[in-house]
Amino acid sequence: MWVFPLLGTVVSLVFALLLARQFVRRRRPYQALWAVALLLYAAASLALTIGAVSGWTADAYRVFWLFGAVLTVPYLAAGEAFLLVRREWLRTGSFLVLVFVTAYAINRLRVAVPDESALEVDLPRGVDVFAADGGVLVLARLCSYVGFGVLLAGTLWSAWSMRGDPLLRPRFVGTLAIAIGATIVAAGSAFAATGNLAGFSLMNMLGVGVMFWGFLRTSDPMRRGVRTTPGPPRT
Repeated sequence: MWVFPLLGTVVSLVFALLLARQFVRRRRPYQALWAVALLLYAAASLALTIGAVSGWTADAYRVFWLFGAVLTVPYLAAGEAFLLVRREWLRTGSFLVLVFVTAYAINRLRVAVPDESALEVDLPRGVDVFAADGGVLVLARLCSYVGFGVLLAGTLWSAWSMRGDPLLRPRFVGTLAIAIGATIVAAGSAFAATGNLAGFSLMNMLGVGVMFWGFLRTSDPMRRGVRTTPGPPRT
C-alpha cells in the first residue's frame, strides 16, 4: 500500500511547485498559502509512505498527524479566504489566526506523548495513539471541520459565480473539481478512523489527483489571457 501515498507525495510536490511558480509570477498571497498547504500534504503523505514501508515511529506519526490531520486544511482554507475576501483587515486577521494555529499545533504535537503500542499496526488511529491526550484529537477535529467548511463553501461559491460566463468555463469546471477532490480527501478520513490503510491511501491519492486536475483546468484561461476571476478587478 506504500505506492498510493508515494504517488500522492509526488503529485502534491508537483502541485506545490506549480503554485509556487504562479506566486513568483503573479504575487497572489492565496497561491503562496496553497503552495504551503500542498507541501504540508506532501510531508504527511511521505510520513504515511515511510510508516507503511518500515513501520511507524512516534516522530513519523507526529509528522503525519500535524501536517495531514491538523494543518493542511487550514492553509487551504486560508488561501480560499485570501482569494475571495478583499478587505485587508479580514485578510490580516485570517493570517494571524493561521500563524497562531500553526504555532500552537506544532508545540502541542511536540509535547504530546503517543502510545507506542498503538503504532504497531498498518495505519494507527489517532484516537488510539493519542488516547491519553484528548486535546490533540480536538485540535485536529476543529482544524479539519472548520477549514473544510470554509474551503468547500468558498470553492462552490466561486464556481457558482462563474457558471454563466462561457469564457470562464474551464475555471468553472476546475473549481468544481477542486471542491470534489477536497471532499474525496475528507471522506478518506472514514478509512483512517477504522485503520484501513488501503482505503485511506487510495482516497487521498485520488482526492489530490482530482484537485490537481482541477487546478490545471483553472490555469487554462490564464495561458490564453482570458479573464479568470469573477467580480471587480483585484488589486
